[in-house]
Amino acid sequence: MLPTLFDETPVKGNWKYEVKYDGFRGLLLIKSQEEIQLFSRNGNDLLPQFPEIHDAVLKIIEEDSWTLPVFLDGEIVLLENDFKSNFGSLQIRGRMKTKENIQKASELNPCSFLAFDLLQSSGKRMTSMAYSERKKELSALFRKAGLPLEVNYGSSARIQMIPSYRNSNQVWGAVRHLDGEGLIAKSEESVWEEGRRTTTWRKMKNWKRAKCFILSHDNSNGYYEVGVFKEKEVIGIGAFYFGISPEEKQALNSIIKENAYQEEKGKSYVHPGLCVELNYLEWYEDQLREPHFHQFLFHEKPEECTWIQFMLDEASLPEPVEVTHPDKPLWESPAIDKLQYIRYLRNVSPRFLSFLKQRPLTVIRLPHGMYGESFYQKNCPDYAPDFVKTVRLENIDYILCNDLETLMWLGNQLAIEFHIPFQKIGSAYVNEIVFDLDPPSRDYFYLAVKAATEMKKVFDQLKLISFIKTSGNKGLQVYIPIPDGYTWKDTHLFTEFMANYLINQFPDDFTTEGLKKNRNNRLYVDYIQHAEGKTIIAPYSVRANEDALVSAPLFWEEVKEDLRPEKFTMKTVLERLKKKGCPFAAYEEVKERQNFREILSFLQSNQRKLQ
Repeated sequence: MLPTLFDETPVKGNWKYEVKYDGFRGLLLIKSQEEIQLFSRNGNDLLPQFPEIHDAVLKIIEEDSWTLPVFLDGEIVLLENDFKSNFGSLQIRGRMKTKENIQKASELNPCSFLAFDLLQSSGKRMTSMAYSERKKELSALFRKAGLPLEVNYGSSARIQMIPSYRNSNQVWGAVRHLDGEGLIAKSEESVWEEGRRTTTWRKMKNWKRAKCFILSHDNSNGYYEVGVFKEKEVIGIGAFYFGISPEEKQALNSIIKENAYQEEKGKSYVHPGLCVELNYLEWYEDQLREPHFHQFLFHEKPEECTWIQFMLDEASLPEPVEVTHPDKPLWESPAIDKLQYIRYLRNVSPRFLSFLKQRPLTVIRLPHGMYGESFYQKNCPDYAPDFVKTVRLENIDYILCNDLETLMWLGNQLAIEFHIPFQKIGSAYVNEIVFDLDPPSRDYFYLAVKAATEMKKVFDQLKLISFIKTSGNKGLQVYIPIPDGYTWKDTHLFTEFMANYLINQFPDDFTTEGLKKNRNNRLYVDYIQHAEGKTIIAPYSVRANEDALVSAPLFWEEVKEDLRPEKFTMKTVLERLKKKGCPFAAYEEVKERQNFREILSFLQSNQRKLQ
C-alpha cells in the first residue's frame, strides 16, 4: 500500500498523522526463530543486510512477548534524530556485500525497524480492519514487549513504533526543525490494500526551496540543469525534470532554443537569465535530491540567485531568525565564514540541543571572529528577542538554549563557545559526573589518552557506563551519566577517589596540583571543576581557538595513541555524525543501568571507617 503525494494536509474527514521517514520500506514477518523475513516492496530479502534487526526479533521471541505469527509494515531507517533518517548513509549500508562489513556497521551505527502498521497478529489477518483499530492493536503489541511506542534516537531498541497524531501542527513543527522528510496523513477508516497507491494515505514532503537559473536543457532526457552565482562564478547545483506542466515545458523549451549560445551532444546551453524556484528534499553529495519545479521567478534577476542565499535557504532556518553578514570571515586558517558556522550549528542542532536544554548557559562571544576580542556572556542582553527564554540565578538572567530559534540567534550573535553546568534547572541533583583531563599542552595529549584509558578500565570493572569527548583544545573529558538522587557531596566522594587512584598508580604522569608551575609537565586531573556553579564546554561546541576545533564526542575504541584533537573540526564532526552516528546517543538511556549506588555505599562506608 502506497501513499499519494499532496501539497497540503487534508481538510475534510477523519485523519491521523505520522512522521514520514526517509528509509527503505520493509515488511517484517515473524513466524518462529527459524522463520523471520524482512523484505522490500519488490520482494527482495533485506534481513542479511540488517543483522541488528534480526537479533532484536530473536530477543522478542526468546522473551515470549508476542503470540506468533506477527506481520508488520514499516520503515528501515538509520536515525539522525527522532524525526529524521539519514537516507544517504542507509543506501551505503544497503549496498554492502561482505558479512564482516555489514556486521561491523551494524555494531557501530545500527539501523532500526520502525513499525507503523500491523497486518497480522497471533495468526489473525488485520488488513481489512480500519487503520485506527490496527494502530491500537499495534500499540498494545509493542507495549506488551516493552518496546518504544514512539521513535527514540537514543534508545537501544532496534524495533520501535511510529505513533500517530490527531493534530498535524503538533508534529509538523518538529519535522521542520529536525529536518525530517515529511508527514503521512492516513484516513482513520482506511483498510490496508496491497500494491495500491491510494488517496486514503497522503504524503506531504518537507520541501526546501532553491532559487536558481536555467543553464541547459538535455533534449535526450528532458532534464534542465540549474545553477547559482558564487561571487562571479557559475556553480551547477543539479537538474530537474518533474513538476513542470506540459505547457510550461513547451514555453521554456522555446525560450532556450531561441537563446542557446551552444548546442553540443543533445544539450542546449544558455547564459544565466531565466530564474526558477525548485522544491527539493536535501542537498546531498553536491546535488539537489528529488528536485521538482515550483514556479518561474520572472521578477528575479540571475544575480540574486546566489550561493550564499542557496546555502541559507538549504539550512531551513527558523523564520524569526535573521542571519546578518553571512560572508563575514571568522577564522583565517582554516578559512571559515559566518555562513559556514551558522550551517554547522543548524546541522548539529539535534544533538547539540539535547545537551543544552534546561541548563543555564554561559557563552564566549567573538563579534569579529578570531580577528577581534572575545568576552564571556552570562546575562541575557536586553535586545534579545521574546522567544529567548531565561532563568534567574544569583541575580543573573541566564539564557536557556532549549530550541532551534535560540541556538540560531546565538549563532548569529557569534556565540562560539557554549559552557553548561552539570545540573539542570528545576533539579536538586547532579546530572552527570565529568572528569576534565588537562595535559600541559597538545604535545602531551598522549597523557590524556593514557589517563582516559586507565579510567575506562576501572569503570568497566565497576560496571559503570562511561562516555568520552575531546575538550576541543588539548585534553579529554570523561562523562558518567547518573540517575536522579545524587548530591554534589556524593559525586565529590567518587571524583576524589578516582583522581587519587590515578595519581597513586602513575605519580609521574598525573597530578591534582592546582598551580601550573608545580605540575612539572604532568596531566592535571581536574576533579575540582566538577562542582556546583562550575561549567564545562558542551558536547559539539566549537572552541574559540585558532584552528576552530570542536569538543567532539568519541567512541571509546578511538581513544588510542594516534588520537589527535586536531582531527575534529566542524566539517569532520558533521561527516562523523552522518557516517557513524553520535557516540553519546545512549547517554540518557544508560542512567538507570548505572551501578553507582553500590559504589557510593562502599566509598561512604570506607570514609566512615577512616573517620
